[in-house]
Amino acid sequence: MSVPESPVAALRAAAEAVRQQLHVTAFDTAAVERLAEFVEAQRTTVSAADRQGVVTALGCFLGQCLVDVYGGTWAQGPDGTTGVGIKERHFFNPFFRVAQQLDKGAAESVATFFASVPIHLANPGRRQWIS
Repeated sequence: MSVPESPVAALRAAAEAVRQQLHVTAFDTAAVERLAEFVEAQRTTVSAADRQGVVTALGCFLGQCLVDVYGGTWAQGPDGTTGVGIKERHFFNPFFRVAQQLDKGAAESVATFFASVPIHLANPGRRQWIS
């Protein structure tokens, strides 16, 4: 009898598969820039049938970059969505961010979002649940 894979292990495995596909060496800022380029290049060719799978895979990759660069952890948000919690005060939904760029293009770039994370982390005020 096989032991089911943990949810976090599944997220990391999906992120690793995307990392290899993008030919990047780490889950870092440069990798997110490559991800943004990839999303922009593919956004008009992703079929409706494939969209959710693409969002899930690429969201896992973006989420793992948040974990590695900003010290986050995979977590469940207050609304039940999966995302990345950072400093127990911030929650980011990488799947939403990927979907936004797929829908709206470079104006909603995952790279721009990723670069803005330190601004959100610097605000020690109320909890921020950022999609």
